[in-house]
Amino acid sequence: LRHISGRYHVKMAAPIVDIKSVEAFDEFIKNAKNSLVVVHFWADFAVQCNQINDVITELMKQYAGVKFIKVEAEELPDLSEKHNIIAVPTILYIKCGKVLDRLDGVHPAELTKKVQKWNDAVVVTPLRSNVVPKEDINERCKKLLNSASCMLFMKGTPDEPRCGFSRQLIAILKSHNAQFSSFNILADEEIRQGLKTFSNWPTYPQLYISGELVGGLDIIKEMNESDELASMLPKIDASNNLEERLKTLISQSPVMLFMKGSPDHPECGFSRTICGILNDHNVTFGHFNILQDDQVRQGLKKYSNWPTYPQLYVKGELLGGLDIIKEMKESGDLEEALSPTAS
Repeated sequence: LRHISGRYHVKMAAPIVDIKSVEAFDEFIKNAKNSLVVVHFWADFAVQCNQINDVITELMKQYAGVKFIKVEAEELPDLSEKHNIIAVPTILYIKCGKVLDRLDGVHPAELTKKVQKWNDAVVVTPLRSNVVPKEDINERCKKLLNSASCMLFMKGTPDEPRCGFSRQLIAILKSHNAQFSSFNILADEEIRQGLKTFSNWPTYPQLYISGELVGGLDIIKEMNESDELASMLPKIDASNNLEERLKTLISQSPVMLFMKGSPDHPECGFSRTICGILNDHNVTFGHFNILQDDQVRQGLKKYSNWPTYPQLYVKGELLGGLDIIKEMKESGDLEEALSPTAS
């Protein structure tokens, strides 16, 4: 309480900063410098997140030097994957750009204890070293650029390019009705830097055909103007309608999972969790790695009217994403839904 002009006024804490993009998150962490940043990954469906918000609101009054932000996990899947967020609420404690600690679930006392601990901590930022052997990143690059006959490494996605050069190259490919897959280098810093060395090409976008680097935008534009490009690009088969292709994929197995990665090597926490649930129910299921085919990745969102991954289909019908599958598991409905396919 503060006494002003004979009256008492309650000093209200500012609202928790709501982060809406990966760029905003990175900028916030960068500007925080030596201050502790407490990040609350939450979801609208999880009512327990409201309790965490109430605790944070109280902590904001006690720790003026600590910065508190919240991130809606499903709205920023790339950020959630980067930090292995597989359930909400999850709290990250970040200082000097380094994740010092995390807390999964609703534990108000522990949340408060960790804020006090890490707010007082002095963090020394060591020089970065290449913890991943060069052979490993080279192998990743090889697998990615050979995952499609025509592969584009770009900033953003074909539907939402994040730079003018990527947008121009996408336009050229589409003008030729080219069949291509893409990889968003903004979502994977390791690939972004490693591919520059691997290909000896310092900028993006980069276009590969049959596993070989063709070039960046300038070279592609020159080849397009000389009509050399058209004969090199694989074309979309007009008879292979995307909707028919999606129907075929969905029906490949009685239980079909569209995920990031594979069951043996899931590439996001949500996909890892749903594979675990299916395995716990002894379900045999097919899978499709949407990271290797952007046409399927984007097209299935519209086909199913479901904007996120993973997506689980049973007998050709969409059952839902991770949240729905978890709810069905907790209510006992999942076992019945999967019973014709369970072994």
